[in-house]
Amino acid sequence: MGAHAPADADTFPKLLIHNARIRGARPAIRHKDLGIWQTWTWAQVLDEVRAFSVGLEELGVKRGDTIAIIGSNKPRLYWAMCAAQAIGAVPVPIYADSVADEMAYVLDHAEVKIAIAENQEQVDKLLSVSDKLPKLAHIVYDEPRGLRDYDHARLTWIDQVQKNGRDALKDPERLRRWERSVADTRGGDLAIILYTSGTTGRPKGVMLTHENVLISARNGNLFDQLGENEEVIAYLPIAWVGDHIFSYAQSYVAGFCVNCPEAGETVVEDRREIGTTYAFAPPRIYENLLTLTMVRMEDAGALKRRMFHFFIDFARKWGEKILNGEKVPLWARLVYKIGDFLVYAPLKNRFGLSKIRVGYTAGEAIGPEIFRFYRALGVNLKQLYGQTEASVYITAQPDGEIYADTVGKPNIDVDVKIDDSGEVLFKSPGVFQGYYKDPEKTAETKTPDGWVRTGDAGFFDPKTGHLKIIDRAKDVGRLNDGTLFAPKYIENKLKFYPNIKEAVAYGDKRDYVTVMLNIDLVAVGSWAERNNIIYGSYQELAGHPRVYEMIEKHVDEVNRSLVEEGPMAGAQIRRFLILHKELDADDGELTRTQKVRRGFIAERYQPLVTALYDGSKEADISTEVTFEDGRKGVISARVAIRDLTPIPVRKPAMEKAA
Repeated sequence: MGAHAPADADTFPKLLIHNARIRGARPAIRHKDLGIWQTWTWAQVLDEVRAFSVGLEELGVKRGDTIAIIGSNKPRLYWAMCAAQAIGAVPVPIYADSVADEMAYVLDHAEVKIAIAENQEQVDKLLSVSDKLPKLAHIVYDEPRGLRDYDHARLTWIDQVQKNGRDALKDPERLRRWERSVADTRGGDLAIILYTSGTTGRPKGVMLTHENVLISARNGNLFDQLGENEEVIAYLPIAWVGDHIFSYAQSYVAGFCVNCPEAGETVVEDRREIGTTYAFAPPRIYENLLTLTMVRMEDAGALKRRMFHFFIDFARKWGEKILNGEKVPLWARLVYKIGDFLVYAPLKNRFGLSKIRVGYTAGEAIGPEIFRFYRALGVNLKQLYGQTEASVYITAQPDGEIYADTVGKPNIDVDVKIDDSGEVLFKSPGVFQGYYKDPEKTAETKTPDGWVRTGDAGFFDPKTGHLKIIDRAKDVGRLNDGTLFAPKYIENKLKFYPNIKEAVAYGDKRDYVTVMLNIDLVAVGSWAERNNIIYGSYQELAGHPRVYEMIEKHVDEVNRSLVEEGPMAGAQIRRFLILHKELDADDGELTRTQKVRRGFIAERYQPLVTALYDGSKEADISTEVTFEDGRKGVISARVAIRDLTPIPVRKPAMEKAA
């Protein structure tokens, strides 16, 4: 599957053995610990995985067992996946920020026998729900800090598991048995179960084979010419299919090095140190980087601020044309070079994007202005469209065909079609085998002839041949007057503003559109400081009249842009409010991949939704919240509601003449 990989290297353990043989001295994975990068070569990773694998057998793991993996991006958690696969067991990664009850559902549903946890925090969550999990026989942990005095009857340190494995491997027959186990695993065997983020209910376990994942990874590498010299930083949730492809599968296929940061807070600095060449980030990451930059520039000196804005405005006009290789006047190229020296290069260096050859964003639509901002700096940022059920890749943007409002063309070996209702369907080698223990949902999603329903509404742009995604098919609706209503489209327009962190729009089968907003505490807090506005909490800042005035201007600007949108012109926002708390995954309002659970929010904030449509100027709300330590509390507030005057919709000239 990788460079010169034999055809029968159709599983992760076989690819690991292949990589150890042909590129054994090359770095396979790094981890920054206490400020120092630790490196393991492919040959060393094989040794670690083999010992881990046999150590798991010593704990009683058998072919077909499911193994939970819980934690952040650490080498030994990635090795745990391959170690389990080598003996025919199936890894089940779980989101590290899941609360105990969410974790218990997946562990029970997947019938997990052994859980491999990163640290004391994850072990504590597992122990707190262990009475609900009769099949969970053992917990293996990576970091021993804080666990010394625990009852170790069901707890074992990874070091000890690997030691047990190495001791067993001293017997040549045991080594041969492990090698036979690897050889007996086939590409069509189940490789992993990845649970969806669950926007509409309980998460579903997506079953993917080795071939599903590895063929998709190989095609992704071919599409962007990724080779063994790439450097990738692994910071996305290991339970998410994107990380599984970008930080695990594509590395095994191409042989490039994956770098695990010291902590979530150090990702940008660590990416800068490594010199990442291939990167993926959801729109939220790019939005946050831009927000922090704009906030900091407001605090800069007047000369520096004017210089920054001059060259950024110049880049917006010329930068993408230069990146695309279009004909540009010589004077514009010279000015751009000066801007690169003074602004663009330092900014890319600050973001850790100086050496990026290919960058992707997906998961949610990115604001066109934000997308163009990075491309204007010279970052080859592109968009792709994928799903867990596709092993990620459905469409992607080829170099030279980059558009802010599309998600690209069908990837290698992928077929895409639009059905009569406007829903996007696909067929590919990455198509999942089914939902674990849920044949009914599988039948709803997969057609008898192998097509998969994405649940997204979209169409192919006749000018470019690229796919455009409008919204979730079930979310696209109509106002009572028949106006098209696509909530995500409106929400993304609002989230372009650094002051707005989250937006939830309503309007289907109603007379007009309303939105509930979250402010961005960093951006609005900085603005408040500059404007001498005193506040003591998010709730107090969110309810401040001057914050409402500022946000009202943003909403009005979105309405003015919607006037130019043809069928969406009548979907202008008539009323809005700013929520008294930030939407939070721990409270069930967002998924673990930070997607809005619109239906759940409508139920949770029903008094506010009612007030938005009954003409009320304010509404009282009490909301249960979950604190970081798992305790519950209640936040009560009186939330103000603002009205906006709709912008008149200009009628087409022919209609006027008539």
